[in-house]
Amino acid sequence: MGDTMFIDEVIVELYAGNGGDGCMAFRREKYIPMGGPFGGNGGKGSDIIFEVDEGLNTLLDLRYKRIIKGSKGENGQGSAKQGANAKDVVIKVPLGTVVTDVDTGLIIADLTKKDDKVVVAYGGRGGRGNMAFATRSNPAPSFAENGEPGEIKKVKVELKLLADVGLVGMPSVGKSTLISKISASKPKIAAYHFTTLTPNLGVVLAPTNKSFVVADLPGLIKGASLGEGLGDKFLKHVERTRVIAHIIDMSGFEGRNPYDDYITINKELENFDKKILEKPQIIIASKMDLETSNENLKIFKEKVKDIKIFPISAINGMGLKEVLIELSNMLDKIEKKPLYEEEKFESHILYKFKKEQPFNVVNENGVWVIKGKEIEKLYRMTKFTTDEAAKRFSNKLRKMGIDDKLKELGAKDGDTVRILDIEFEYKEV
Repeated sequence: MGDTMFIDEVIVELYAGNGGDGCMAFRREKYIPMGGPFGGNGGKGSDIIFEVDEGLNTLLDLRYKRIIKGSKGENGQGSAKQGANAKDVVIKVPLGTVVTDVDTGLIIADLTKKDDKVVVAYGGRGGRGNMAFATRSNPAPSFAENGEPGEIKKVKVELKLLADVGLVGMPSVGKSTLISKISASKPKIAAYHFTTLTPNLGVVLAPTNKSFVVADLPGLIKGASLGEGLGDKFLKHVERTRVIAHIIDMSGFEGRNPYDDYITINKELENFDKKILEKPQIIIASKMDLETSNENLKIFKEKVKDIKIFPISAINGMGLKEVLIELSNMLDKIEKKPLYEEEKFESHILYKFKKEQPFNVVNENGVWVIKGKEIEKLYRMTKFTTDEAAKRFSNKLRKMGIDDKLKELGAKDGDTVRILDIEFEYKEV
């Protein structure tokens, strides 16, 4: 039944490493009664990086890693010692892997070149030690920062095969046999109606001396684009291919009409994505060694006039050379286009983002709750170990405009204000 372990879509949770905490320390040298600040910065947390490995052709490895965590950077130390950065986590994926942020629907990476690598979740920067905060007006600050939290992302990792030519056709029309004849691939061949479970890839060297990749896209079953059978799982692999080669069993051996097969397959492709039908196509009339085939081909040619048809017999090699020369020439003329418009990419969108409001305030059962990425990050990075640290935190909130906002919303002296898990009293200034 082929290899059921062809994994081409996985949802993974990523936790990049937190930054190491900054250190609060002072010089303690003999004869210097109160030395200056001497606490070093924390190290950076691990990034989570996706990198192409050409040896892989399935996402099977990721199937068992549903949660991937980076390490925390080392904490800073006294004597101005900087904490070490954590080692990045590198995830190897096959060529043609697309990584999408589940929450935003935006594409983080489309890895289509052999050396592609992309940081998918960034580790937090290290917190600054008190040495970094020394100023002329405050030469010995008694506070340091915690490390910045690493990014947390839920991503969908999909494999969309990078094939130049996609072979489409009903189950058991001879796609696997053809691939085994024209390439070095050795597909598992079986006449199952629910078809090859693994898209077979083969590198073909054409008589023109050019090589290209052919994928046998598993047999489509009527209704595949609606999720019947396995078809829709594999239709996405057709999206990247540059030429569609329809393989049609001209013998009608299984009691099917070759023209009906052709219409059914096109309908499936169109239902999934109309753009697929805009790709250049050829028709390969297979099993021409059987006696019913010639008559059927004649009838077929009367109905389909606008696409080149190549009669072949994979078993005895008839017509294969002509098909390969045609495909090679077609590919020469078709440029490789990216699969996605730039607007779908996170990197493109981020530049266009207007600076989001740093916080919002809501009243939940009489408590003023302040929410917002910037504020929560500031809170997590503040070490509330000294009065000075707490004072600095409240000054920052004031500068961000929180006091004004609370006042505007009608907060009264003594009201409770909450950020994440800390509560404090509101005081009118």
